[in-house]
Amino acid sequence: MKLPLFLAAALFAGPLATGAEKPNFIIINIDDLGYRDIGPFGSNNRTPNLDRMAKEGRKLASHYAAPVCTPSRTALLTGCYPKRALPLPHVLFPAAALGLHPDEITLAEVLKEAGYATACIGKWHLGDQPDFLPTKQGFDSYYGIPYSNDMGPAADGSKSNPGKPLPVPPKSAPPPGDDTGLKGHNQPPLPLMENDKVIGRVKVDGQFAITRDCTDRAVKFIRDSKDRPFFLYLPHVAVHFPLYPSDKFRGKSPNGLLGDWVEEVDWSVGRILDTLRETGLAERTLVLFTSDNGGSLPHGSDNTPLRGTKGQTLEGGIRVPTLAWWLGKIPAGTRTDSITSNMDVLPTFARLAGAKVPADRKIDGVDLWPALGGDSSAKPPRDHFFYFRGLDLEAVRSGPWKLHLAKAGQAPQLYHLGDDIGESKDLAKEHPDEVRRLQELAATMKGDLGLAGKGPGCRPPGRVANPQPLMSADGTVRADAAGEVKRFP
Repeated sequence: MKLPLFLAAALFAGPLATGAEKPNFIIINIDDLGYRDIGPFGSNNRTPNLDRMAKEGRKLASHYAAPVCTPSRTALLTGCYPKRALPLPHVLFPAAALGLHPDEITLAEVLKEAGYATACIGKWHLGDQPDFLPTKQGFDSYYGIPYSNDMGPAADGSKSNPGKPLPVPPKSAPPPGDDTGLKGHNQPPLPLMENDKVIGRVKVDGQFAITRDCTDRAVKFIRDSKDRPFFLYLPHVAVHFPLYPSDKFRGKSPNGLLGDWVEEVDWSVGRILDTLRETGLAERTLVLFTSDNGGSLPHGSDNTPLRGTKGQTLEGGIRVPTLAWWLGKIPAGTRTDSITSNMDVLPTFARLAGAKVPADRKIDGVDLWPALGGDSSAKPPRDHFFYFRGLDLEAVRSGPWKLHLAKAGQAPQLYHLGDDIGESKDLAKEHPDEVRRLQELAATMKGDLGLAGKGPGCRPPGRVANPQPLMSADGTVRADAAGEVKRFP
């Protein structure tokens, strides 16, 4: 059972902790954005708004998410390694029996208890059953899709880029679902949701419109909430495959559909920041722009100079392009190479809001404000980071040194990320002491989250009996409490 936050211990005394003085928070979380897909990190995609955001804010050059969607969002909202709060081998799919446990206390709940208005607009991906939806996890309102935009039928445009042939389903019967949901060509139509209700079916036209629609909703929320502190979580559907930039942006970038959609994301960021300026909120609002994992190289992303792709614990799969912006508080035109991560957002925002976090559970995140605020004399907020892929610990970093742990038939590999960000030169033989040190650091996880499978520090996921798709194959939405049935053909 969730503890009321007024019974929890205060994590930090925030400097802006009372009334109208409390800062607002916006997280813009892009799906599958590569390290060099935006201008501030070297792309030739045209991203003038993100370029300005970087000039007015700070680049987080060593920020870690997770290799794939669901774990990354778990870390961002719970302040924990994803394996601790929602231990899964991969991600969630439609009609999953599992989801983020209702007893987990999210960033939205931490801030809501401190008097914040809260909204989630975009992709959720922490469970699609009623018990797991955003409005059960601290968000006053929700609009968007409950999982990735490729988790729908091919005929609706969910399995191929616009204009490309539809993939042919296999002749054999689709595999049955498991606790993580329905996969492949066995998936139901992609639902558009408002709060806990399905309000539409996302087909091709809806895919093209989703970035604009979510941006419009986000701007309205900011304007409607300008007289009280607010937290806006804007996890865009873009730029996950299939790639659906709108007509205004399609065919305009130098890098195909992926680049087109990146440029539309930049437009969205510009509208958010312009709205803050127009409403006089720019000096009272911290905006964090990031990605849920590394870019997908097969779908056009660019992770240069990092090695690897989405789904891996190489830097290209888990280190993401991140910008922090807060006029007058975060030093303009700066960068930090300190190790930062998604799970550090909750304790950082709590500190700044003067909010409280639960004392009855372990939180892995640390306060990042020294790294964000530009205090050059401050100690780096974290010295090490554990790289989990699903339930397996695959690598560990301490300072500049990163060790990929030994696998069957493969010796451990050691890299100095300060000199070799691309993980191109294995230094394990030259530095056996560092190998041993990092192996000992990894071993500290044996009695906590475990090196493989679920360790004693893993909390149980949420679980429901007899999960049902939000929409049937013919577009019928299950009856609500009043017995009403709707159909979206």
